[in-house]
Amino acid sequence: MAEFVDLETQDGVRMPWNVIPGTKQEALNVVVPVAAIYTPIKHFPSMPVLPYSPLRCRTCRSILNPFCIVDFAAKIWICPFCFQRNHFPPHYASISDDNLPAELFPQYTTVEYDSPGDPAPHVPPVFLFVVDTCVIEEEIGFLRSAISQAVELLPDNSLVGLITFGTFVHVHELGFGIVPKTYVFRGSKDLSKDQLLEQMSFFAKKPKPAVGVVAGARDGLSLESISRFLLPASECEFALNSVLDELQRDPWPVPGDQREARCTSTALSIAASLLGACVPGSAARIMAFIGGPATEGPAPIVSRQLSEPIRSHKDLDKDSVPHYHKCVKFYDGLSKQLVHQGHVLDLFACALDQVGIAELKTAVERTGGLVVLTESFGHPVFKDSLKRVFQSGDCDLGLASNGIFEINCSKDIKVQGIIGPCASLEKKSPLCSDAVIGQGGTSAWKMCGLDKSTSLCLFFDIVRKETPDATMQSTSNQFYLQFLTYYQNNSGQMRFRVTTLSRRWVAGPGSIQDLISGFDQEAAAIVMARQVSFKMETEAEFDPIRWLDKALINLCSRFGDFQKDTPSSFSLSPRLSIFPQFMFHLRRSQFVQVFNNSPDETAYFRMILNRENVTNSVVMVQPSLISYSFHSGPEPALLDVAAIAADRVLLLDAFFTVVIFHGSTIAQWRKAGYHNEPEHQAFAQLLRAPHDDSDLIMKDRFPVPRLVVCDQHGSQARFLLAKLNPSATYNTEASLPGGDIIFTDDVSFEVFLDHLQRLVVQ
Repeated sequence: MAEFVDLETQDGVRMPWNVIPGTKQEALNVVVPVAAIYTPIKHFPSMPVLPYSPLRCRTCRSILNPFCIVDFAAKIWICPFCFQRNHFPPHYASISDDNLPAELFPQYTTVEYDSPGDPAPHVPPVFLFVVDTCVIEEEIGFLRSAISQAVELLPDNSLVGLITFGTFVHVHELGFGIVPKTYVFRGSKDLSKDQLLEQMSFFAKKPKPAVGVVAGARDGLSLESISRFLLPASECEFALNSVLDELQRDPWPVPGDQREARCTSTALSIAASLLGACVPGSAARIMAFIGGPATEGPAPIVSRQLSEPIRSHKDLDKDSVPHYHKCVKFYDGLSKQLVHQGHVLDLFACALDQVGIAELKTAVERTGGLVVLTESFGHPVFKDSLKRVFQSGDCDLGLASNGIFEINCSKDIKVQGIIGPCASLEKKSPLCSDAVIGQGGTSAWKMCGLDKSTSLCLFFDIVRKETPDATMQSTSNQFYLQFLTYYQNNSGQMRFRVTTLSRRWVAGPGSIQDLISGFDQEAAAIVMARQVSFKMETEAEFDPIRWLDKALINLCSRFGDFQKDTPSSFSLSPRLSIFPQFMFHLRRSQFVQVFNNSPDETAYFRMILNRENVTNSVVMVQPSLISYSFHSGPEPALLDVAAIAADRVLLLDAFFTVVIFHGSTIAQWRKAGYHNEPEHQAFAQLLRAPHDDSDLIMKDRFPVPRLVVCDQHGSQARFLLAKLNPSATYNTEASLPGGDIIFTDDVSFEVFLDHLQRLVVQ
């Protein structure tokens, strides 16, 4: 696995198959799709940033890279994608074998271009806070302090706006600081952009242009009217804080048998239209803080009557969801509008009830927005995550905007699509496959918002039909891929990153060993996880467990060693041996098992899975467990109920939660206060070590995980037990030394493996 991690530290790419099946049939036979998980703006300390424009091939527009064949005498380079011969321009006249430009160095397969003299005017970043006031006073207090803190951390030049909503939507005119002034809109009515501009008197001093679209200062809006609603952070801090200090909960009375009138969709629609009119194409984020279910406006998720329950997974399966399809259609429209404007929607959902993440999902995911889900605005998960968005330094998110991601590949590969936070730009090209997965049918995607850990999962189709003969295979058995990312970094400069990869392909009877040698089981597990989540959302009557089991059986029967009908003879190469374990945990994970999770939670987990890199995603599927004891230092433990012991402390990292679990003896000693006595320094050290390690885990993760500190047999021990392999349950004979059993009817990993072997050798 280590060499695949090394490849990732060079290019930010992980592929399940690093040696690629060379024909269409072979690609189907290997079960796990030919795919790549790519982190477009991953931070590389040693990556060169070149201060000139990139050199493109005149036919396929790919960029000069280390895999090009260069004729130094004739000053010509040959493109590896389309074999076009291109002349070097005059400023490359001095190149030779000993004097190469950086983009031809063999180790610089990823370079970044910073084109100087960029003519585009620099628009400062824009943050529009959209705040729900249908929450209790205490929650408003938490929100008030969280937003004031966030505004202090903003760069001084960034523009800030504020919208609050409940029964009505209030757009605050921060530029009129003498008296607080707001424009109020009815929550139950959907407004068009033109009506909004008209009613907010944007054309009081300057008449509306007769033709064209009103968009920003260039196209008919005066800067003066824009600065009424979007003000530099340094200027509006006083006005904003005075509005926040006065912030009250929604004043309209709510009958006892009804929910509050909360017009989330109207507020988000007004926010999108306001940004579209004032600052189109700039790095703008709508940050929505929502504290409950939407009940008013064009997209309510539930009616106001408390007698109507909020939709569950069962309701979605039976299609007995009165509002769901209307909501999804509304947010699809909103996501198209935001993508067209280049703006991001971030969602902070803090409520004990569902707020409608399942419906909002497309608008957040297609714009590359951040999402945080927890039960209160006072919860550390919310407060720390919001701080993390704005903090600068080593652990910052590296937020970037206005990204466009394009791909070039060899003629024998086509792109099926991407599962991840992006939106199709509908750029049809010969590279597009007819089979579509995720956002497909295009070779370019828009990424309105991205950060240094945003990862896209690309699926490829191998289109070569026949197996080439041996002579052909030895001359050009390389596939080439080039990923191009154009984006605006957090200091406002436009950058262009180019990653070029080459992978060997194999075909024919002797290829199995080669394929196994290039199999990355972690990347394969995550590609399968993203694919199964996507299928669960888009295919009716899809059975995820059956699909995963069938894939695993086919993979093992293709690559395993065994004698027919003898299960005990079955063995897998070390390159594949952990894959069945990943599949076992994936079947039990929150991405596949929706029981006990609301549609909002399931949507939240899948959105995070679809944007994280392989290392983080693996922890979501199969958590890591570390054991601490007096006898040895911290060591990895098996994710099994047998890891529990009375004299051990366990640290579980499941990405969304980090659990520190004290065995029963340790818990008794801690309650007796032994760690406070000077002669028990070793015990104090043992208790402190997992906390130090959990701080390190939480320091650079977003959203910040929930920390659960619990004791054996305590109520919160369930956070650990739910993730462990149930090798001892209430109906197993032998008792374990740790004395813990799991009350479940799930099969254990041993039984799972046993069934797998029996089915493979049939």
